[in-house]
Amino acid sequence: MKYCLAQPEDAATVHDLMLQAFSIYRDSVPPSSALAETIESIMQSLKHGKEAVILYVENKPVAMARFTLEETSLYFYRLSVIPPFQGKGMAKRLIQWLETYAKECGRESLTCKVRMNISRNLALYESIGFYIEEKEIVHRDGVDIPVVNMKKDSLKGVMT
Repeated sequence: MKYCLAQPEDAATVHDLMLQAFSIYRDSVPPSSALAETIESIMQSLKHGKEAVILYVENKPVAMARFTLEETSLYFYRLSVIPPFQGKGMAKRLIQWLETYAKECGRESLTCKVRMNISRNLALYESIGFYIEEKEIVHRDGVDIPVVNMKKDSLKGVMT
């Protein structure tokens, strides 16, 4: 296994991983906005301060997470594991990498947003030390989407 920070030229790989992982949310109301992103929009975000990490298994990209460094935390989003690798610890490995990276960059916590109706993701994050910091309603396409802001504090104990 290896982890690589994505470059703008990796936008197609990031996009492909994200579409494979988020396709299960195609019928959600509304569908995940991840499905509307383009290779070009991802390339632009990678050129302008947003970052992504890609996880490779046997030189094949199987998972990724996009993120941005904030003042005291690392905010990640669009964590994506392709279906054949789901349930095999890939998401946890990506989050461990993000914890280490955040610590190396002097950040104190990890944060993310999760739709409240996706209990599988809530359970995953809670199982590795995240807690619900805040609940909010996101309005998109005329629909109210209940989401939670999740946080994992104190990365001081994270191994580098």
